[in-house]
Amino acid sequence: MVGDAQAASDARPRVSVLVVDDHRTFTDLVRLALDAEPDFECVGAAHTVAVARVLAARHRPDVVLMDVNLKSEDGLDLTAELVATRPELRVVVLTAHGDKRVMKRAAVAGACALLPKDGSLPELLESLRGARAGEFRVHPALLHHLVVEDPDPVPMAGTGPSLTPRERRVLELLAQGRDVRGIARELAISVHTCRGYVKALLSKLGAHSQLEAVAAARAQGLLDDLRR
Repeated sequence: MVGDAQAASDARPRVSVLVVDDHRTFTDLVRLALDAEPDFECVGAAHTVAVARVLAARHRPDVVLMDVNLKSEDGLDLTAELVATRPELRVVVLTAHGDKRVMKRAAVAGACALLPKDGSLPELLESLRGARAGEFRVHPALLHHLVVEDPDPVPMAGTGPSLTPRERRVLELLAQGRDVRGIARELAISVHTCRGYVKALLSKLGAHSQLEAVAAARAQGLLDDLRR
């Protein structure tokens, strides 16, 4: 009976994890730790956004462990991009500076957990196991920043900002992957005017990029009733 249970456990598919961090020593250590666990499989480590995109498309991991700062690149922008492409993807974000801005951006980008980078390995493994798409868990060490210091919490689904009909149309086209020039042609408006609408959307959605705005709109239910 024990042998049968062990065989069943071994036959279970392992959780595939992609590690994205620009510190090679850190990624090497995390890979070793994951490969030592029977329920994990590390499918790769990326030190740049470009490599992360390639590995994510090639391996389609269950979970991405993402650092916020990738030298001159932004891990949260990459998080929003990956989640927009695969909504079921679980992204666990690591940060050395868990201030309110980082927490808000991580939530809006679609991350499902935010951890301090100096946390313990058992906590990291537990978060990777417990990560669920559509949730946002913040490590207790970071919670006081979110609760005490952030006067403007991330809006919950269904409670998003009010958009004008034209802003809603621009948002719909952004969600379809159209760029500003293409949207301007579609709506027969100038590029300058279109950029004004995009700027207004970024402000209303608390986003810093067009990808992040689309992710925020999805999280807030603003795309549920838009034309497809």
